[in-house]
Amino acid sequence: MDNFPVHLLDSLKTGFIDQSLTSKKEYLPELLVNDTDNGKKVLATICRELKNCDEFWFSVAFATKSGVASLINSFEELANSEKYGKILVSQYQYFTQPEALRSLSKLNNIELKIAVGCDFHAKGYLFKKNNRFNLIIGSSNLTANALCSNKEWNLKISATCDSKLIADSINEFKSEFENAISVDDDFIDSYALDYNLKKKLISRSRMDIESHHSDSITPNAMQKEALANLKDLRSNNKDKALLISATGTGKTYLSAFDVKEYNPEKFLFVVHRRNIAENAMKSFKKIFGDSRSMGIYSGNEREIDADFIFSTIQTISRDEHLNQFAENHFDYIVIDETHRAGAETYQKILNHFKPKFLLGMTATPERTDGFDIFSQFEHNIAYEIRLHRALEEKMLSTFHYFGVTDIMVDGQLLDENASFSLLTAKERVDRIIEKAEFYGCDNGCVRGLVFCSSVNESQGLSDAFNEWGYKTVSLSGKNTEDERIDAINRLESYDLSEKLDYIFTVDIFNEGVDIPKVNQIIMLRPTVSAIIFVQQLGRGLRKANDKEFLTVIDFIGNYSNNYLVPIALYGDTSYNKDTLRKLMLSGSSLIPGASTINFDKITHERIFEAIDKANLHLKKDLVKDYELLKFKVGRIPMMMDFVEHGSRDPQLYVNYSKSYFNFVSGQEESLQNNLSEKEIKLLELFSNEIANTKRVEEVLILKKLIAGDILLKEELKKTVSDKYGISLPDETIESCIKNINFEFVTENYKRKLVSVSEIYDLSIVSYVNEIISFTEDFAKQLKNETFLQFLNDMLDYSEAIYDRNFDKDKYVDGFILYQKYSRKDVFRILNWEQNPLAQNVGGYLISLQKTNCPIFVNYHKEEHISSTTKYEEGFVNNSEFEWMSKSRRKLDSKDVATIRNYRNGLRLPLFIKKSNGESNDFYYMGDVKPIDDSFEEATLVDDNNKNVSVVKVRYRMNHPVEDSIYEYITAPSS
Repeated sequence: MDNFPVHLLDSLKTGFIDQSLTSKKEYLPELLVNDTDNGKKVLATICRELKNCDEFWFSVAFATKSGVASLINSFEELANSEKYGKILVSQYQYFTQPEALRSLSKLNNIELKIAVGCDFHAKGYLFKKNNRFNLIIGSSNLTANALCSNKEWNLKISATCDSKLIADSINEFKSEFENAISVDDDFIDSYALDYNLKKKLISRSRMDIESHHSDSITPNAMQKEALANLKDLRSNNKDKALLISATGTGKTYLSAFDVKEYNPEKFLFVVHRRNIAENAMKSFKKIFGDSRSMGIYSGNEREIDADFIFSTIQTISRDEHLNQFAENHFDYIVIDETHRAGAETYQKILNHFKPKFLLGMTATPERTDGFDIFSQFEHNIAYEIRLHRALEEKMLSTFHYFGVTDIMVDGQLLDENASFSLLTAKERVDRIIEKAEFYGCDNGCVRGLVFCSSVNESQGLSDAFNEWGYKTVSLSGKNTEDERIDAINRLESYDLSEKLDYIFTVDIFNEGVDIPKVNQIIMLRPTVSAIIFVQQLGRGLRKANDKEFLTVIDFIGNYSNNYLVPIALYGDTSYNKDTLRKLMLSGSSLIPGASTINFDKITHERIFEAIDKANLHLKKDLVKDYELLKFKVGRIPMMMDFVEHGSRDPQLYVNYSKSYFNFVSGQEESLQNNLSEKEIKLLELFSNEIANTKRVEEVLILKKLIAGDILLKEELKKTVSDKYGISLPDETIESCIKNINFEFVTENYKRKLVSVSEIYDLSIVSYVNEIISFTEDFAKQLKNETFLQFLNDMLDYSEAIYDRNFDKDKYVDGFILYQKYSRKDVFRILNWEQNPLAQNVGGYLISLQKTNCPIFVNYHKEEHISSTTKYEEGFVNNSEFEWMSKSRRKLDSKDVATIRNYRNGLRLPLFIKKSNGESNDFYYMGDVKPIDDSFEEATLVDDNNKNVSVVKVRYRMNHPVEDSIYEYITAPSS
């Protein structure tokens, strides 16, 4: 911090005079905006500043409960660290919500005041750390929309404690704060009365305005797309289709719009519960009015003569009912919750009726019982809208998710096998209620669902909550339909004498039930399925009047499947560990809209630990996802099918079987014996050494040669330049040729390290007179259609993933910042002649030509390793890295001297992995340059308690490390 004024001055020059000047990232002036597509939210910066500050001051006109919920974990962490702040809000037009004040008032480290009687409209955030201040000022109030999704401009600047700007800001804040009113429980109660009165007047005014508008319901943009697809399917003589749509996205209305377009004389809507049939009929009546007669066919009510019949599966599937209808009685049939179609009752209906058009609707077509739903609808997918797309389109309620550490009971961690007594122990109940009240809900009137592990736990916790004074019930499969409906009605009731606070249950509300007013969900069970997690989350995502957002409180114990939490929350089903880590690092930045994801420190560590330990290429899981995708596409799926359908990363199949072909041929008899041993080996080599998504040039060469006979060097350069905006050096082309011919990669052969090309007598391409072409031998292999199909597919996959990860702003001479690379990848991209022996590399290795020296660092070293390799290495800050040479080195050692003379053309790329538990690959952190006067000799003590010489160096990062990856790597390893 002693050099802060110097660094600040450099940053001011970069920020205000010349952006090409180098300076420290953390002090640069910065424009803060919300841009989810690029992972940017104002919220992320506010959270980061709170995490690192010693003290803070907020001055905002409006504060909402959703805004406070976005930051509540950060505030709580500061309270635990005994760090204090002041928040000033405004009564201006009663935009500040009473529940926001109530939540803030619970925090004993925050002094809260409210400006009344004036048009206070300020928006500023001030943070103090030692002798430095960071000021954010602009347009963002303390609301989730302003911090996450609205178009906002805010300027963040750094300044010393002696700056005039900071002095003026503090004086202005103090002046307003001293004149404001302290917020306590009495004030909040009084304010809430005025707020609610104001809200009623606004609501009445809106009703007056809306009463002058038409009550007609029209399709939204996504429904219009789906309707167009359905029309196209029918124009191509398709008589059935499957609609995949997340809960709450208007499937029933969409089907009504399509039925109106089709205009059938007789129509059937099949559901699995009577109340859903009744609700569906109400929706259809809003679209059709009185133009069609509609009736219920369920239990004792059988309005068989109606034009449109809404029936339960339990009734209409019985023979005596089915036989009342001719097979062509209905022109159009809708099957709701079609993922149940494998059941005997559904199959009876599907086999009996022959409608002119059949529409299946489901949020989760994925099945674990082996039934092929997709073939039932001839693989005609009319439309697919998953949770994240629905959030992007603002079709669902905003949510704030809180991952909370489940407590130890009687000294025992709660895991999958925890006993009933531990799950319902008083200290756990107290913890659940404490967190439920702390995080609360949008409007202070909780309407909650609690998902438990067992029926006994559900009943036990319901009883315990009732003893606390809450009104709750426990529901299970034993309860009747009427009992469930009664409980739901009470949960949604406005009659406080009848209203329930919580319904406790196990799995009966995972699907097929609408409770729009639910504003809090508590999860008290291990996540065993991402699908079930999303189903349960979906119970609270329907929009409702007077509902601003959903609070989700997930109690996370010591569960082995914790890695499923980010899969479910972020909607990524690739099962790629690096992708999961990046999503966890992103926090709320990649969640659409104003929704947020928050983990406390321990749950964060537990999930990363679960990701590290998880085996994500178990054969049973690979087979399951392979079969599912095969059902979906109606044929043998290729690697690109996994990409296009957002399924498991097909590279996991390569990791398991050495090539995707090897895996598929093990599942499909039709592919066995289609390739020679050499062709099988070639696909393995291409999969792992060429098409592993880390360098694209080899892939482009092969694709262009497959499409044509020859490829000119200049044509290749132009292709790379046009597509990626980068210049392709001649030495990289030569490296690619060597790698395509498998001269770079080596294997142990007769106790010697020999290139693969020599071992297997391989020659793929020739490069003569700047012309690249296939060899005659390899051209023969391409005549095998199976070989060519799988080669083309893997090349398409590799290019698609490379393109997805490519970012011109993060591209540095072959590497992309913060992408992961193996040591072998690194040496290949650096154009080494051959992959060096691992024992020769150690932590770094200088090339023979002294043009590059990649540095590999295991950031959190294990305790059992040799003392002489426990180097004291680490980031000083985002821009500087402390490093040690190999042991037994001095300032005049050859490798140290070469590094000191880096200006002779030595490139020093830095690669770091957090720990050995993470993986064998390293994040590319950027290139570094030694700070000339930082070289110094030091010593380590070896295992024999003897001093061993090393050289310490401080490197300056060419690109300051991004905050999220910096915080992840530097945080203690679990």
